[in-house]
Amino acid sequence: MSDSLRPHPSRKPPRGPVLFVVMDGIGVGRGDEGDAVARAYTPTLDWLRTLPSATTLRAHGTAVGMPSDADMGNSEVGHNAIGAGRVFEQGAKLVEQAIRSGSIFEGEVWRWLIEGVKRSGEPLHFIGLLSDGNVHSHITHLLAMIRRAAQEGVARVRVHALTDGRDVPGRSALNYLDELEATLAELRAQGFDYAIASGGGRMRVTMDRYESDWGMVERGWDLHVRGRGRGFTSAREAVQTYYDEHPDIDDQHLPGFVIVDADGRPLGPIRDRASVVFFNFRGDRALEITRAFEQPEFDKFDRSPRPEVRYAGMMQYDGDLGLPSRFLVAPPAIDRTMGELLARAGRRQLAIAETHKFGHVTYFWNGNRSEPFDPALERYIEVGSDLSPLEQRPWMKCAEVTDELLTALDEGLDGQPFDLVRLNYANGDMVGHTGDLRATMLAVEAVDLCLARLVAATRSREGVLIVTADHGNADQMFDGVGERRSVRTSHSLNPVPLVIFDPREPGGGPALAVPERAGLSNLAATTLELLGFTAPDDYDPSLLGSE
Repeated sequence: MSDSLRPHPSRKPPRGPVLFVVMDGIGVGRGDEGDAVARAYTPTLDWLRTLPSATTLRAHGTAVGMPSDADMGNSEVGHNAIGAGRVFEQGAKLVEQAIRSGSIFEGEVWRWLIEGVKRSGEPLHFIGLLSDGNVHSHITHLLAMIRRAAQEGVARVRVHALTDGRDVPGRSALNYLDELEATLAELRAQGFDYAIASGGGRMRVTMDRYESDWGMVERGWDLHVRGRGRGFTSAREAVQTYYDEHPDIDDQHLPGFVIVDADGRPLGPIRDRASVVFFNFRGDRALEITRAFEQPEFDKFDRSPRPEVRYAGMMQYDGDLGLPSRFLVAPPAIDRTMGELLARAGRRQLAIAETHKFGHVTYFWNGNRSEPFDPALERYIEVGSDLSPLEQRPWMKCAEVTDELLTALDEGLDGQPFDLVRLNYANGDMVGHTGDLRATMLAVEAVDLCLARLVAATRSREGVLIVTADHGNADQMFDGVGERRSVRTSHSLNPVPLVIFDPREPGGGPALAVPERAGLSNLAATTLELLGFTAPDDYDPSLLGSE
């Protein structure tokens, strides 16, 4: 396939920039009492939805490369699909296939891990998110590897279980711990020394991303590596104790814990000559702990004593950095993204978001590449996120992101205007994950205020505005009805909105020709056409109708 873009035979680019807005986690729900999007006051979004270019897109399941349509979309796969213009099989599906075929266990890395602990007598350690959310990990992947380790004669296994409560119900950790403990007990009955060693909530320990809070990673290091933390005789006891002590806490925010023996000694600190698998397949919340294990030069916290271990990730989490250096399943090979093609065509691009989602409009949008394709033509702006509880500040940094964006548009790049701007408003997803309905309504309203500013900027600069989302979340804050109603903190399976505002069009937006089952991957060709290009032949087709 060609790496060069061809001019579109009829469509001309606007005089101003194309602004591509991802309203993270703001899907199209049922309009019921749990739909924070529908319940919020959103005059700008309401107006945009009256334009002839308003429609909805699929953003979950097979439309974004997940194993089945029962699987939620997420920000990683959503931005991959938007930026790549095609659907690539994603980590969840690739790992599932590798385990089902057995290829994961036939590879050099698995053999290297197993050989190391059989020689040293140290445990094989597994660290990762314990749930079936299939966004960062899946419990079946962990159980399959534990059983395979037993089949291959690994005498000792330790699991460091991070509780979810974000991509699954808020207090579901005991279900997953019981399932894991049943497997470990079965193998202990066969003479193996297999046990849980430590754990904690994913938003408290280990799984920080984009360097928002290295203290999370340090807390995880203390628990997993040093065996330092509040001691319990079982993970179930730890979780139940925290539930009792903190009636309002959910699994994602559980404090850390260490499992200890009858003498109070930790069951599984990570020591020299052990093997360690980080079993998350998604990279953003796996990268920092990977850096702590692998990078020789490291100044984020004191790692001493840093154990000499054989470390591998489920996948490679950052191809640019080469981290981790060893991994069990190769990540999707995404090439010729929209950003790369536009850079080759000499078009200037701006990517901007607050820290929570900065990697999504850069790394994931670029096909899992952190750095610009052409630094002379691209500018990336990160607005620092607050560390305060999001339900207390649901407006987050969307106003500051908009401020920075408008300033950047005035300045341009070396005095030249940007052609494409991509930005992410994190509010709907990040606040939606708290389960706080009122705060999430405010989060959506804050985004709507910013959209009004972008509509005005699009008019004044004679540009085009594209508004969509990467997946649903704020649109479904409850599961069930009546007495069976429960708070939902995970993503939804709902479609996401798409609106294109083009002041050149008499109706305010172009007519669309939306194919059946259109999804996020159709947006790259659509954007390229708005910029005056014909998309590559293997891209999913543009949604624009004939002029």
